[in-house]
Amino acid sequence: MAEENPAYPCTECQAGVMHLTYLTYFTWLDQELVTVPNFPAWVCDMCGHREYDQRAIAWLTTMLSPETGKPSSARKRIRRPRPKQTDDLRPSSRE
Repeated sequence: MAEENPAYPCTECQAGVMHLTYLTYFTWLDQELVTVPNFPAWVCDMCGHREYDQRAIAWLTTMLSPETGKPSSARKRIRRPRPKQTDDLRPSSRE
C-alpha cells in the first residue's frame, strides 16, 4: 500500500526524516505580522528542522505583493499613421 504522507531524509541532521505537516506560518509585511494557518511545511522528526513548501511560498508571495490586483503597466503598441497617398505620387497610367 502506498504511503499517504511522503517523507525524505533530513537535510540538516541526516538522522531524522522530514514529514509533511501543516502549521501556522508567520512573516512580517512592513510593520505588520501576518499569520497563515494550515501552511504546508516539511518538519524533521529528530531535530525539528523546517522547510516550507516552495509552491506555497510562491503563492503567498504573490498574494502579499502590493502589485497584486493592479492593472499591468504593459506598453500599448502605437501604430504610426500611414502617409496619405496623393494622385501626384501615384504612377501615371498614361505612359
